[in-house]
Amino acid sequence: MSNTPHTLQEEFPTQLDKLHDLKISNAHFARLLEEYDVINDQVHRAETNVEPMESLAETELRKKRAALKDEIARMLAA
Repeated sequence: MSNTPHTLQEEFPTQLDKLHDLKISNAHFARLLEEYDVINDQVHRAETNVEPMESLAETELRKKRAALKDEIARMLAA
């Protein structure tokens, strides 16, 4: 499998220290990061046909990924 796009390190390259600090200090934030990574991997496997899925299911995963990213961004901005 190729490199997975849309990793949090790619999405928030200037906030890596804050990502790490919040992950260590906030259990909810750590769970969000884990969930984002799992869903991002699922989207990537679907996009590359490693694990093909119906278009609607893939779209729903992308929406979940976007919602998680938005919540992570809000927490980083706080």
